[in-house]
Amino acid sequence: MQRVPGDGNCRAGILVPDIGHDRVRRFGIVFHYVPPFAGQIHQVRTWFRVLALASVSAALSSCTGDLSALDPAGPSAGSIAQLWWVMLWGSVVLFTLVVGLFAATLFRPRFGRGLSQSGWIVWGGLVLPLPVLTALTFYAFSQGEFLLSGGSAKTEDVLEVRAVGSMWQWQFSYPSLPGSRTATGLLHIPAGRTIEIIAESEDVIHSFWVPRLGGKIDAVPGHANRLRIRADHPGRYGGVCSEYCGTGHAGMRFEVQAHTADDFEKAIIGEVTR
Repeated sequence: MQRVPGDGNCRAGILVPDIGHDRVRRFGIVFHYVPPFAGQIHQVRTWFRVLALASVSAALSSCTGDLSALDPAGPSAGSIAQLWWVMLWGSVVLFTLVVGLFAATLFRPRFGRGLSQSGWIVWGGLVLPLPVLTALTFYAFSQGEFLLSGGSAKTEDVLEVRAVGSMWQWQFSYPSLPGSRTATGLLHIPAGRTIEIIAESEDVIHSFWVPRLGGKIDAVPGHANRLRIRADHPGRYGGVCSEYCGTGHAGMRFEVQAHTADDFEKAIIGEVTR
């Protein structure tokens, strides 16, 4: 009965010496309390759903497009996207385990009382996440080896392209194609063939990145870094400088045009004669 010391269903209104003997915990008041704005809860829920849907839609809109790493068009980019998805689901597994333990301790107060503090640290902090983290680590290393090898492309099939970054543009040349001239802002490549980018810089550190074709590599003054990309099909792909390099950084965009073998030769001739 309410207001009977030691036997009430709520801690309000009992004698001080008997505080703590109620059968229902204080947070139970929250579930029985009816707020004055209860009639507006339906509207709040509706607006919450609309805002949540809008937020998710805005986030998903960045998963496609010319600069989306999750919309790969080549083997290297595909490997990176696959690594991203594996890491995402691995983190979901870990998050689920942590939330599950939290829910068990919250709704089942006697859960885990058989374990000491050191036992919780060993089993909950080491043993539980170790299989997932080990699997993710070995998978990341294997994908890294694949990217370093350039997708297992043979050396004789690789076309070298020199990419020189400067404030605020990219210049591309073809050392293995005699007579070719430097092109600015547009890189021509043959589809289905591995391209080795030799990234250099004339001034500050830049970073060459074509998200749909491969990873990114820094262009460092006085040093040449190498990166391999490949486009599986003819098309036009966007590229950016992914390293902040000054006030004109946002304008350091370029395009990659992947051609068929015949069209690539014509495009290179066009670059020579113009």
